[in-house]
Amino acid sequence: MVADNRPPRLSVVIPIQDEAGSIGSVIDSVKSALDTYEGGYEIVAVDDGSADDSAKLAAAAGASVISHSSPRGYGAALKTGIKAANGEIITIIDGDGTYPAEAIPRLVRALASADMVVGARVRAGVCVPLMRRPAKWLLTKLASFLSGVKIPDLNSGLRAFRKDVVLPYLLVLPDRFSFTSTITLLMIGDGRPVEYIPIDYHKRAGKSKIVPSDAFSFLLLIIRTIMFFNPLKFFFPVGLVLFLLGSGKLTTDYLIYDRLSGTPILLILSALQIWGMGFLAELILFLERRRK
Repeated sequence: MVADNRPPRLSVVIPIQDEAGSIGSVIDSVKSALDTYEGGYEIVAVDDGSADDSAKLAAAAGASVISHSSPRGYGAALKTGIKAANGEIITIIDGDGTYPAEAIPRLVRALASADMVVGARVRAGVCVPLMRRPAKWLLTKLASFLSGVKIPDLNSGLRAFRKDVVLPYLLVLPDRFSFTSTITLLMIGDGRPVEYIPIDYHKRAGKSKIVPSDAFSFLLLIIRTIMFFNPLKFFFPVGLVLFLLGSGKLTTDYLIYDRLSGTPILLILSALQIWGMGFLAELILFLERRRK
């Protein structure tokens, strides 16, 4: 009996919402990139309540289309597509034309040594909007510090992963744009191998659906996710800042004003309380991991 050495079947999931101007060309570029893929593939477009002809155009271009009757969010569209996908490997790519579909085969090949491969927008000349760069840089640096792992691109919308690896995470993954950031942090926190491949990033067709307030949501998401895996990474620096402020105020009161106020005592006690909470959270996590 001859062994079947063909690569696993691939599902390309494309979330779309009002992408009539680009979805046809995105699907064509995916088909062109996978023309020689021997494992077979499917394209699953999930229309998240579009007000235009995105769904019809996606179907006309050759995708299997699943439609939400009303907008439920970027992450919700991805979860619908992942659940419906028949492939062992799933690649996600946005429908706005920003990500290079020709990079998909490289991401899939790199899964031989990883559970998820992310297309990192780190090449010179990538078209990340100027207004979003400071927030993106800050959030990525914060996520790298809190996770203890260098993350070149936290929320890239082009990535490949094994379906059986991602399915257990779907219940806790958000329905909004923070889906990609969350799956990155969850996999890193669980010690799963994640690789990054540099890609280009083009100017999007149409208007971005990310608003400035999403940056605050991303920040809360990073802190909340890291709390699941390494709470001291958050509690210790916060406590240290309060402790240093309290110590500085205490020294100033004693050496300059020759008196003691309640503020430095309150700051130092708050620092000790926050450290205590951090150590308690670490202990709970340790006992929980030993129980599994």
